[in-house]
Amino acid sequence: MAAGTQDLDVFVREALATGASRESIGNALAAAGWTPEQARDAIDAYADVEFRLPVPRPRPYLSPREAFLYLVLFATLYLSAYQLGSLLFDLINWFLPDAADPAYAVRSAAHSMRWSVASLVIAFPVFLFVARHLGQDMARNPARRLSAVRRWLTYLTLFLAATILIGDLITLVYNLLGGELSLRFVLKVLVVGAIAGAIFGYYLRDLRREEAEA
Repeated sequence: MAAGTQDLDVFVREALATGASRESIGNALAAAGWTPEQARDAIDAYADVEFRLPVPRPRPYLSPREAFLYLVLFATLYLSAYQLGSLLFDLINWFLPDAADPAYAVRSAAHSMRWSVASLVIAFPVFLFVARHLGQDMARNPARRLSAVRRWLTYLTLFLAATILIGDLITLVYNLLGGELSLRFVLKVLVVGAIAGAIFGYYLRDLRREEAEA
Protein backbone atom coordinates (compact mmCIF):
# COMPACT_ATOMS: atom_id res chain seq x y z
CA MET A 1 0.00 0.00 0.00
CA ALA A 2 1.40 3.43 -0.96
CA ALA A 3 2.23 5.84 1.84
CA GLY A 4 -0.48 8.35 0.80
CA THR A 5 -3.14 5.67 0.60
CA GLN A 6 -2.04 4.26 3.95
CA ASP A 7 -2.35 7.72 5.53
CA LEU A 8 -5.83 8.05 4.04
CA ASP A 9 -6.88 4.70 5.47
CA VAL A 10 -5.55 5.59 8.91
CA PHE A 11 -7.34 8.95 8.83
CA VAL A 12 -10.69 7.43 7.84
CA ARG A 13 -10.40 4.70 10.48
CA GLU A 14 -9.61 7.16 13.25
CA ALA A 15 -12.30 9.61 12.10
CA LEU A 16 -14.92 6.87 12.13
CA ALA A 17 -13.69 5.77 15.56
CA THR A 18 -14.35 9.26 16.94
CA GLY A 19 -17.95 9.11 15.69
CA ALA A 20 -17.59 11.44 12.69
CA SER A 21 -20.22 10.90 9.99
CA ARG A 22 -19.27 9.51 6.62
CA GLU A 23 -20.50 12.65 4.91
CA SER A 24 -18.33 14.92 7.06
CA ILE A 25 -15.30 12.71 6.47
CA GLY A 26 -15.93 12.84 2.72
CA ASN A 27 -16.21 16.64 2.83
CA ALA A 28 -12.97 16.93 4.80
CA LEU A 29 -11.12 14.72 2.33
CA ALA A 30 -12.51 16.68 -0.62
CA ALA A 31 -11.36 19.92 0.98
CA ALA A 32 -7.89 18.40 1.43
CA GLY A 33 -7.67 17.57 -2.29
CA TRP A 34 -8.61 13.89 -2.39
CA THR A 35 -10.76 12.88 -5.35
CA PRO A 36 -14.35 11.72 -4.70
CA GLU A 37 -13.41 8.20 -5.85
CA GLN A 38 -10.48 8.00 -3.43
CA ALA A 39 -12.58 9.28 -0.56
CA ARG A 40 -15.48 6.95 -1.33
CA ASP A 41 -13.22 3.90 -1.63
CA ALA A 42 -11.50 4.69 1.67
CA ILE A 43 -14.80 5.22 3.50
CA ASP A 44 -16.50 2.20 1.92
CA ALA A 45 -13.62 0.03 3.13
CA TYR A 46 -15.42 0.09 6.51
CA ALA A 47 -18.85 -1.43 7.02
CA ASP A 48 -21.73 0.79 8.10
CA VAL A 49 -22.55 -1.22 11.22
CA GLU A 50 -23.11 -0.26 14.82
CA PHE A 51 -19.94 -1.03 16.77
CA ARG A 52 -17.60 0.96 18.97
CA LEU A 53 -14.74 0.53 16.50
CA PRO A 54 -14.79 0.79 12.67
CA VAL A 55 -15.37 -2.65 11.15
CA PRO A 56 -13.37 -3.27 7.95
CA ARG A 57 -15.03 -4.91 4.96
CA PRO A 58 -13.42 -7.91 3.26
CA ARG A 59 -10.84 -6.78 0.71
CA PRO A 60 -9.55 -8.33 -2.53
CA TYR A 61 -7.24 -11.27 -1.85
CA LEU A 62 -5.08 -13.73 -3.76
CA SER A 63 -5.49 -17.48 -3.25
CA PRO A 64 -3.34 -20.04 -5.13
CA ARG A 65 -6.24 -22.52 -5.17
CA GLU A 66 -8.65 -20.01 -6.66
CA ALA A 67 -5.98 -18.80 -9.09
CA PHE A 68 -5.74 -22.37 -10.41
CA LEU A 69 -9.52 -22.75 -10.69
CA TYR A 70 -10.05 -19.42 -12.43
CA LEU A 71 -7.18 -20.02 -14.82
CA VAL A 72 -8.75 -23.36 -15.77
CA LEU A 73 -12.17 -21.71 -16.05
CA PHE A 74 -11.13 -18.93 -18.40
CA ALA A 75 -8.67 -21.07 -20.38
CA THR A 76 -11.45 -23.57 -21.18
CA LEU A 77 -13.79 -20.68 -21.95
CA TYR A 78 -11.36 -19.21 -24.50
CA LEU A 79 -10.67 -22.64 -26.01
CA SER A 80 -14.38 -23.48 -26.25
CA ALA A 81 -15.23 -20.12 -27.82
CA TYR A 82 -12.44 -20.42 -30.39
CA GLN A 83 -13.25 -24.01 -31.33
CA LEU A 84 -16.98 -23.27 -31.56
CA GLY A 85 -16.23 -20.41 -33.94
CA SER A 86 -13.87 -22.63 -35.95
CA LEU A 87 -16.50 -25.38 -36.21
CA LEU A 88 -19.19 -22.96 -37.36
CA PHE A 89 -16.79 -21.42 -39.89
CA ASP A 90 -16.06 -24.87 -41.31
CA LEU A 91 -19.76 -25.68 -41.52
CA ILE A 92 -20.43 -22.42 -43.34
CA ASN A 93 -17.62 -23.18 -45.78
CA TRP A 94 -18.96 -26.70 -46.24
CA PHE A 95 -22.54 -25.70 -47.02
CA LEU A 96 -21.60 -22.53 -48.92
CA PRO A 97 -18.53 -23.57 -50.92
CA ASP A 98 -16.49 -21.04 -52.88
CA ALA A 99 -15.02 -22.09 -56.20
CA ALA A 100 -11.94 -20.03 -55.39
CA ASP A 101 -11.10 -22.16 -52.34
CA PRO A 102 -7.97 -24.28 -52.89
CA ALA A 103 -8.45 -28.03 -52.94
CA TYR A 104 -6.34 -28.62 -49.82
CA ALA A 105 -8.56 -26.25 -47.82
CA VAL A 106 -11.64 -28.25 -48.76
CA ARG A 107 -9.95 -31.54 -47.86
CA SER A 108 -8.74 -30.22 -44.51
CA ALA A 109 -12.24 -29.09 -43.44
CA ALA A 110 -13.15 -32.54 -42.11
CA HIS A 111 -9.96 -32.72 -40.05
CA SER A 112 -10.57 -29.21 -38.68
CA MET A 113 -14.16 -30.02 -37.73
CA ARG A 114 -13.09 -33.24 -36.02
CA TRP A 115 -10.50 -31.34 -33.99
CA SER A 116 -13.05 -28.66 -33.03
CA VAL A 117 -15.62 -31.24 -31.92
CA ALA A 118 -13.01 -33.12 -29.87
CA SER A 119 -11.92 -29.89 -28.17
CA LEU A 120 -15.51 -28.91 -27.35
CA VAL A 121 -16.35 -32.37 -26.00
CA ILE A 122 -13.53 -32.05 -23.46
CA ALA A 123 -13.11 -28.32 -22.78
CA PHE A 124 -16.73 -27.19 -22.52
CA PRO A 125 -17.80 -29.72 -19.86
CA VAL A 126 -14.69 -28.80 -17.84
CA PHE A 127 -15.69 -25.13 -18.11
CA LEU A 128 -19.24 -25.90 -16.95
CA PHE A 129 -18.01 -28.06 -14.06
CA VAL A 130 -15.54 -25.46 -12.78
CA ALA A 131 -18.05 -22.63 -13.25
CA ARG A 132 -20.66 -24.57 -11.27
CA HIS A 133 -18.17 -25.35 -8.50
CA LEU A 134 -17.07 -21.71 -8.21
CA GLY A 135 -20.67 -20.49 -8.37
CA GLN A 136 -21.69 -22.75 -5.49
CA ASP A 137 -18.63 -21.63 -3.53
CA MET A 138 -19.56 -17.96 -3.99
CA ALA A 139 -23.18 -18.66 -3.03
CA ARG A 140 -21.99 -20.11 0.27
CA ASN A 141 -19.43 -17.35 0.82
CA PRO A 142 -20.09 -14.11 -1.13
CA ALA A 143 -16.68 -12.77 -0.06
CA ARG A 144 -15.21 -15.13 -2.67
CA ARG A 145 -16.22 -12.53 -5.27
CA LEU A 146 -13.32 -10.42 -4.02
CA SER A 147 -10.76 -12.81 -5.48
CA ALA A 148 -8.16 -10.66 -7.22
CA VAL A 149 -7.54 -13.34 -9.88
CA ARG A 150 -11.25 -13.51 -10.68
CA ARG A 151 -11.48 -9.75 -11.13
CA TRP A 152 -8.37 -9.49 -13.30
CA LEU A 153 -9.39 -12.36 -15.55
CA THR A 154 -12.96 -11.08 -15.80
CA TYR A 155 -11.82 -7.64 -16.94
CA LEU A 156 -9.28 -9.24 -19.30
CA THR A 157 -12.10 -11.30 -20.81
CA LEU A 158 -14.24 -8.19 -21.22
CA PHE A 159 -11.33 -6.45 -22.94
CA LEU A 160 -10.72 -9.35 -25.33
CA ALA A 161 -14.42 -9.71 -26.15
CA ALA A 162 -14.80 -5.97 -26.73
CA THR A 163 -11.71 -5.92 -28.96
CA ILE A 164 -13.05 -8.81 -31.04
CA LEU A 165 -16.46 -7.15 -31.35
CA ILE A 166 -14.91 -3.88 -32.50
CA GLY A 167 -12.68 -5.69 -34.99
CA ASP A 168 -15.67 -7.69 -36.22
CA LEU A 169 -17.69 -4.52 -36.88
CA ILE A 170 -14.73 -2.80 -38.56
CA THR A 171 -14.34 -5.79 -40.90
CA LEU A 172 -18.05 -5.73 -41.69
CA VAL A 173 -18.06 -2.00 -42.49
CA TYR A 174 -14.85 -2.29 -44.52
CA ASN A 175 -16.29 -4.99 -46.74
CA LEU A 176 -19.63 -3.20 -46.94
CA LEU A 177 -17.93 -0.05 -48.23
CA GLY A 178 -16.02 -2.15 -50.75
CA GLY A 179 -19.16 -3.89 -51.97
CA GLU A 180 -17.66 -7.29 -51.15
CA LEU A 181 -20.42 -8.70 -48.95
CA SER A 182 -21.43 -12.30 -49.48
CA LEU A 183 -23.74 -14.58 -47.53
CA ARG A 184 -20.79 -16.65 -46.35
CA PHE A 185 -18.93 -13.59 -45.12
CA VAL A 186 -21.99 -12.16 -43.34
CA LEU A 187 -22.63 -15.46 -41.57
CA LYS A 188 -19.04 -15.57 -40.33
CA VAL A 189 -19.30 -12.01 -39.04
CA LEU A 190 -22.50 -12.96 -37.21
CA VAL A 191 -20.81 -16.02 -35.68
CA VAL A 192 -17.91 -13.96 -34.31
CA GLY A 193 -20.26 -11.23 -33.08
CA ALA A 194 -22.60 -13.69 -31.39
CA ILE A 195 -19.86 -15.58 -29.54
CA ALA A 196 -17.92 -12.49 -28.44
CA GLY A 197 -21.13 -10.59 -27.64
CA ALA A 198 -22.50 -13.41 -25.50
CA ILE A 199 -19.29 -13.61 -23.47
CA PHE A 200 -19.07 -9.83 -23.11
CA GLY A 201 -22.72 -9.50 -22.10
CA TYR A 202 -22.59 -12.31 -19.55
CA TYR A 203 -19.52 -11.06 -17.68
CA LEU A 204 -20.57 -7.42 -17.87
CA ARG A 205 -23.95 -8.33 -16.37
CA ASP A 206 -22.16 -10.34 -13.67
CA LEU A 207 -20.01 -7.34 -12.72
CA ARG A 208 -23.01 -5.02 -12.66
CA ARG A 209 -24.93 -7.44 -10.44
CA GLU A 210 -21.95 -7.60 -8.12
CA GLU A 211 -21.76 -3.79 -7.92
CA ALA A 212 -25.51 -3.54 -7.28
CA GLU A 213 -25.30 -6.07 -4.44
CA ALA A 214 -22.33 -4.21 -2.97
